[in-house]
Amino acid sequence: MSRTIINTSNAPAPVGAYNQAILHNGVLYVSGQIALDPDSGELLTGDIETETRRVLDNLGAILEAAGTSFANILKCSVFVSDIENFGRINAVYSEYFDAETAPARALVEVANLPKYVNVEISCIAAVD
Repeated sequence: MSRTIINTSNAPAPVGAYNQAILHNGVLYVSGQIALDPDSGELLTGDIETETRRVLDNLGAILEAAGTSFANILKCSVFVSDIENFGRINAVYSEYFDAETAPARALVEVANLPKYVNVEISCIAAVD
């Protein structure tokens, strides 16, 4: 069984016993990302749009490091602290995906997220 660990300095470093992503048999499993700026380490939580954009940019950096892109995402799991932010999160999310080819997705409200952020997103993507 071969698996490749993916970590890039263009996304926040893991803060525990996990890696940014694992590639196995052409499938990339990306750990949940929050709105940490990879350069400064600061959380960007001023507004939900900025936060969501940073999360998706972090995912994009990991996808790129693994040799794939948003176009190859098969499924996203989106965790939010307040379901009332769904429309605003979805508006930013839609900037990264074409509606006709967007991946499968689950979006759920949770009680708390790491560092009390408002959104966390993980994904599974194909890698050619």
